[in-house]
Order: sequence, then structure tokens, then C-alpha cells
Amino acid sequence: MERKLEKNTFGKRLKSMLRVDTRRMFTSPLFYIMVGISLVVPILILVMTTMMDGKVSVDPQTGKETVMEGFKNVWQIFGSVSDTGGATGGANAEGAGMGMDMSITSMCNINMMYFAVAVLVCLFVAEDFRSGYAKNLFTVRAKKTDYVISKTAVCFIGGAAMILAFTLGALIGGKVAGLPYTMDGFNVYNFVCCVLCKTLLVSIFSSIFLVMSVVGKQRSWLSLLLSFGLGMFLFMTVSIASPLDAGVLHVILCGVGGGLFAVGLGAISNLVLKRTALV
Repeated sequence: MERKLEKNTFGKRLKSMLRVDTRRMFTSPLFYIMVGISLVVPILILVMTTMMDGKVSVDPQTGKETVMEGFKNVWQIFGSVSDTGGATGGANAEGAGMGMDMSITSMCNINMMYFAVAVLVCLFVAEDFRSGYAKNLFTVRAKKTDYVISKTAVCFIGGAAMILAFTLGALIGGKVAGLPYTMDGFNVYNFVCCVLCKTLLVSIFSSIFLVMSVVGKQRSWLSLLLSFGLGMFLFMTVSIASPLDAGVLHVILCGVGGGLFAVGLGAISNLVLKRTALV
């Protein structure tokens, strides 16, 4: 009896590609190293900035004194409330201008994790080209479209895990540093929306980093340089898109924006793979 060959449809190819990429991501030491770093970094930041809070440094040339200011509460490491008018007062009034401020508390917060996501994405993708896995994959199994969709999804999951690890680390770090957990100008619902927005924004950044990764291929240093450069353009807008007093509208906008970026930049990644050599 003649055996009928099963058709290799898009759905089956994509499912297979997702299964392979998921296994490679979650068995990779890189993933667990990056998640571990994401967990430890906020603890170190909160403890160190609390220790330095109030210390005065003097410029020997000008004699100008600079007072180090640490975090006033745990939530400042996640951002600030969107109201910059000073109505909320206190610590939030100081933190509200974080989007425009260049102080240590405005730079050392959860938003810097998007650059850590760039490291995860670029090194993860570069290994495909460095090992010859990508070339063999496109030759015998998957299409480039399947590869881009799968990488976009898996890198988003990996980046989201890093954001959640940072969140957990910050909550632990606040306890270690002895910082207050007082919510002024927002509540638990707003905070959950804020973290959800920052998680959804990973889809935008990971899509950008994926484009840079397929441009650089095995040259991870090039992918990282390009990713950091483009990431800087969006860095200051993250606090606007995901303030501490975020609501469902912010979540929807971040989700829609992330989806549109993923589709649009995914098409660019696919085009780059088709028009360039795989080595």
C-alpha cells in the first residue's frame, strides 16, 4: 500500500520551529545568567544608592559640592507618576522628572533592562549563525519567515522573564535596603499595569534587536553596537509609555504598539535574511 506523504504546512513548520527555539532558549546557560543578573542588579542598586544617599563629594578644581541622592522609596526604581506638576509632592515630585533627569536614580532603574535584553537577543541569534545552525536550518527544514516569527516570540518570552526577575529583585532589594513601600499618587492596580506595560514593550525592543542581529549575524559585537545605538532613541520614551500610575489604556497602547512593531520589524528581518548571505 502506497504511503501518502504528509504536507509540511506553515503551521507545522512554525510549531516545530517554536519547539526547537524554546528548547534552545530554556536550556541555554545564557538565559539563566541574564535572568540571574536581572534579579540581583536591583538589589545591588537599591542597597548601594541607599548607602550613598546624602554623601557629599567636592570637585577639587571648582570646590563645588554635590550631594548624592538615593531612592526615596522602592517604587522609584520602576519609574515615576505621569503627573509632573508637583501635585503629588514628596518623593514622587522628585521622581516625576526622571524622564528628563540624568541623576543616578533616573538612569539606574528598570528601563535599563532593555539593554540587557539586547545582550540576550544578540548573543542568542549570533550563536545560530556562528555554529552553522541557521544555514543548515534554512537548507533542510524551515523558511526564513518561520525563523523570524519563532525568534521574535521566544526572545520576547526571554526578555519578559528578565523584566519580571528585575521586579522581584526590586521588591526584595527594597526590604534589604530598608526603603519604604509607600505608594503616593498610584496604587497596586497602577503598579501592575506599569509592569505589564514594561513587559509588553519588550516586544518592540526585541524586534529591533532581532533586526540588528540578522544584520550582524555571527558578529555579535556589531549586533550589540547597532542595538544599543537604536535603543537609546527609544529609551527616554519608555517612562512616558509606562508610568507608575499607568492604566488599562497604557497597557492597550503598549500591546498594540508592540504587535505592530513585531510585524513590521519582523518583515524587515525576513527581508534582510533573504537578501544577504548567511555567513
